[in-house]
Amino acid sequence: MKRVSACCFISLFSRTHRKHKDKDTQRIREAMENPMHNAGNNVENAVRNTNDSNCGHATNVILNHDFSEGLHLWHANCCDGIVVSAESAYLEGISEKSAGSYAVVTNRKECWQGLEQDITVRVSPGSTYTVSARVGVSGPLQGSTDVSATLKLEYRGSGTSYVFIGRTSVSKERWEKLEGTFSLPTMPDRVVFYLEGPSPGVDLLIESVVISCSSPSEYESVSQGCFSAGDENIILNPKFEDGLNNWSGRGCKVALHDSMGDGKILPLSGKYFATATERTQNWNGIQQEITGKVQRKLAYDVTAVARIFGNNVTSSDLRVTLWVQAPNQREQYIGIANAQATDKDWVQLQGKFLLNGSPSKVVIYLEGPPAGTDILLNNLIVKHAEKTPPSPPPVIENPAFGVNIIQNSSLSDGTNGWFPLGNCTLSVGTGSPHILPPMARESLEPHEPLSGRYILVTNRTQTWMGPAQMITDKLKLFLTYQVSAWVRIGSGATGPQNVNIALGVDSQWVNGGQAEVNGDGWHEIGGSFRIEKQPSKVMVYVQGPSPGVDLMVAGVQIFPVDRQARFRYLRRQTDKIRKRDVILKFSGVDSSALLGTLVLVKQTQNSFPIGSCVSRTNIDNEDFVNFFAKNFNWAVFGNELKWYWTEPQQGNLNYKDADEMLDLCKSHNIETRGHCIFWDVDGTVQPWVRALNQKDLMAAVQNRLTGLLSRYKGKFRHYDVNNEMLHGSFYQDRLGKDIRANMFKTAHQLDPSPLLFVNDYHVEDGCDTRSSPEKYIQHIFDLQDQGAPVGGIGIQGHIDSPVGPIVCSALDKLGILGLPIWFTELDVSSINEHIRGDDLEVMLREAFAHPAVDGIMLWGFWELFMSRNNSHLVNAEGDINEAGTRYLALKKEWLSHARGQIDDQGQFTFRGFQGTYTLQIITSSKKVSKTFVVDNGDLPLVVSIDL
Repeated sequence: MKRVSACCFISLFSRTHRKHKDKDTQRIREAMENPMHNAGNNVENAVRNTNDSNCGHATNVILNHDFSEGLHLWHANCCDGIVVSAESAYLEGISEKSAGSYAVVTNRKECWQGLEQDITVRVSPGSTYTVSARVGVSGPLQGSTDVSATLKLEYRGSGTSYVFIGRTSVSKERWEKLEGTFSLPTMPDRVVFYLEGPSPGVDLLIESVVISCSSPSEYESVSQGCFSAGDENIILNPKFEDGLNNWSGRGCKVALHDSMGDGKILPLSGKYFATATERTQNWNGIQQEITGKVQRKLAYDVTAVARIFGNNVTSSDLRVTLWVQAPNQREQYIGIANAQATDKDWVQLQGKFLLNGSPSKVVIYLEGPPAGTDILLNNLIVKHAEKTPPSPPPVIENPAFGVNIIQNSSLSDGTNGWFPLGNCTLSVGTGSPHILPPMARESLEPHEPLSGRYILVTNRTQTWMGPAQMITDKLKLFLTYQVSAWVRIGSGATGPQNVNIALGVDSQWVNGGQAEVNGDGWHEIGGSFRIEKQPSKVMVYVQGPSPGVDLMVAGVQIFPVDRQARFRYLRRQTDKIRKRDVILKFSGVDSSALLGTLVLVKQTQNSFPIGSCVSRTNIDNEDFVNFFAKNFNWAVFGNELKWYWTEPQQGNLNYKDADEMLDLCKSHNIETRGHCIFWDVDGTVQPWVRALNQKDLMAAVQNRLTGLLSRYKGKFRHYDVNNEMLHGSFYQDRLGKDIRANMFKTAHQLDPSPLLFVNDYHVEDGCDTRSSPEKYIQHIFDLQDQGAPVGGIGIQGHIDSPVGPIVCSALDKLGILGLPIWFTELDVSSINEHIRGDDLEVMLREAFAHPAVDGIMLWGFWELFMSRNNSHLVNAEGDINEAGTRYLALKKEWLSHARGQIDDQGQFTFRGFQGTYTLQIITSSKKVSKTFVVDNGDLPLVVSIDL
């Protein structure tokens, strides 16, 4: 090992090493008990120069060095941390006041407990770093105490060591400067800086910390060290002004140009552009290594200007991708941005990424077009992402809940207000229902009967022809509208017909609801929509039956829904469905002596399953894991159990990711769903499976069942057996109808313990006739008739602008089967966090208030790790947004607490949610604590408490 200077020695005393090892074990345990510390403020202007720096011109390695952004990127080490202003009483008695905010590290039980920050990506071996910190103390202290600065160095396979940086003696009367230097002879896998040292019970105060690079190494001279998370582009030579330096081809050649195509292709900006040429695979492209320039747990914005050329390809998908290699050689490909590129114009690709772990190598590259087509790159920018300010709650004046915006809905004025879309003919008929469709009836106040008149549409020569109406000026942004109508078709149809209420919002088609209609009567259409950007034109129209089939439409209603009124109803329903009367019956002491004794009841955990989707890369981010373990009690793996992941090539099995994720869930007492054994949609089946003949495919299916179910026997509580059978039929088409039921039967034989689920989407929102509740029920009946042990119903829940009564209607219909219903992949999406929170609250309340629903799984919660944009609860760098706040508020609402006195029967009664409780009985002489569990049941639960 290279010798280091006296002020930079490695502290490897056995006593110290053992102490810090215990500290790390405790931190894992504490992660379940403490929320993230002020996770949330973006690193804006995180790099600041201060007078305390010994290298004033250098970049500060420490981010949020003066706590102006709370404790963002700092972590309290098995203790508590807060940020207070200079006027705080913590500074009483200190002669020199702080200039601004400062951190207070309190509830310290050990001298090593303090405040830490991961600086792995911002330091490099061979450089000398200077440390300067302003520290103080507060609390029960006589005289002075030491405060120390320390580095924790983690090496895979060889343990952890500690580097002493410096210390200073501090009393309660003043701030002191702590100084020191350090150098790293080799690069560890993880480097953590922390401040520690005062005696237990003494609060540690930290005003600022600066670590500057006083002697850069050769490694840092190419921007690999002295990292900055500011506004600069981390891409070197981004506009090719230095030729092709720092760029290379990924499986192909690269060339520099100032023009192409006989001078018709010129740079959009600057003087040059580069091409990736002689491409033989779609993943070939132009690349740059950015190892050491990106920091884990920070979000980066990416912008590329590119186009394509050659091989007679005029348009193609073009992608920006990140290749990441971990120290254990695990590889990951992160899709950052994609766009449809052409050979006519430059196109801009924009995206965002975040690394959860500490990579050993990172490469960014462009790929996508077919072989033989050149990729042209004019510019590439990768910068630390600016914080997006929280969206304000939308101001909606006079929402007029329940008021129909459709003109002449009753047709009392003929077809006035309506017009034919296309060359069809509109007239008015009579004989339609007088009652509102059921889903609309649930949403509206008492409503007058419908008129019984309907629009008759004849002479239809295209499926899209039908009645239409302009509603542009009647819509309000961010209001959720419910859509309702009765529809019927005339004679001449050869089978069931899809009828759809649609909206043309400028050039976009919006689905307002669909129904499959037979020629045997009136059918309800129920749906919803919301508009979040101001349109110039909005038209509603009814379409769908085959040309030549007459269409009848009655009682069209489009009205904004009052979600708060629905929430009030759902709270009452929740109290009936999810709570139970509890009688605490005390014994062991004379009842007369207990009369009037104070009882405090607090629920610590609701047992109702609420879980989330996680991925393997997520568990490398301790902030993600902390939030996940604290706020969810179930998990489902996004991809890691799917067949295309566990066996991407025949015989090449990968269960390592799923094993590690199961271990994490087990360590946090989190139950898991198995998603999924098979996936019946053609596009999700890996190429080698698609290429098999019938006999080999049957053998592969059997091997998949045997391998997965035997390996994880007893470890998953549920399995989604064959995902999305209402939307795909890959296995049934090739192996016959019996294969679906046989998958269930074989899975049950291999592992009888888990419930076996069907799982599909658009079941609950009225917008897909393929997966209506009626179709789903028939599908389940068909499986059961073939002997399939269907144990549960999965509703994925990828939903837009949800309306409670529509969701509840689907649940009521499916509930007749008597099987447990789970929302298995719930997510909602809105550009406005408050509306997103409303949507999420709708879904969570509807599910929790319905007796047939046994659990809810969110399809993720962390930005950049969701399948849909604008659906996250926690922003990329850890701040909880309004939707996340709403989720946590519901979790808190669904905990029961009670206090009162023991009655003359020696009892205390209350009504509470199912789950785990703590009980305190406080008498004049003692305080007794107990725990008990409230489980499901209709009769009052009697809990005997022996005192």
